[in-house]
Amino acid sequence: MGLHMVETKFDRAMKEFVWNILEIQSQLEDIHSVWARLLGITEPQWLMLMAIMDLDEGHGVAGIDVAKKLRVHPTFVASQTKSLAKFGLLDRRTRSDDARFVQMLATEQATAAIAKLAEKKASLNSTMFADLDEGRLAELNTALLAIAKNVRLAVRLLAIEVL
Repeated sequence: MGLHMVETKFDRAMKEFVWNILEIQSQLEDIHSVWARLLGITEPQWLMLMAIMDLDEGHGVAGIDVAKKLRVHPTFVASQTKSLAKFGLLDRRTRSDDARFVQMLATEQATAAIAKLAEKKASLNSTMFADLDEGRLAELNTALLAIAKNVRLAVRLLAIEVL
C-alpha cells in the first residue's frame, strides 16, 4: 500500500531537468578529468586552474574567490594551489597591501599547456553546443542563473527546516 501522487507535466519536466543536469555534470567531470590528466594534475586542480584563469583580471586571484566559484572550502583551495605551484603551473604571491592574503595567477607554463589544448577544447565545445546559437545559449544561461539562485534559497530553507 503506497502513497500515489498524481504527477503533473511540470513535475515530470522538473524531474527530467534534474536528471539532465546530473548527466551533464557527469560528462563534464569526465572531460575535465581528461584535460587534467593531459597536464599531469587532478580534476580539482584543473578546475582551480581554470577558475583562476577565468577570474584573473591581470592582478591574480584570491583563494577565497576561487573557493566561492568552485563551492569548496578555502583550505582545500590553499592545499591544491600549493601543489599547482610546485608543478610550475601557478604563481602564489603575497598581496602587497596585506601579507595575510595570497594572490594566485597561472604561469606561462600553464598558459602554454592550455593553449596546446585550445583546438581540442574548441572542437568539443562546438560539439557540445552545436544546437545552440549565441542567443539561445544566453537565454539558457539566464534561466540557469535564476534556477541556481532559487536552489540556493531552497537549500537555506531546507537547512532551517532540518534544524
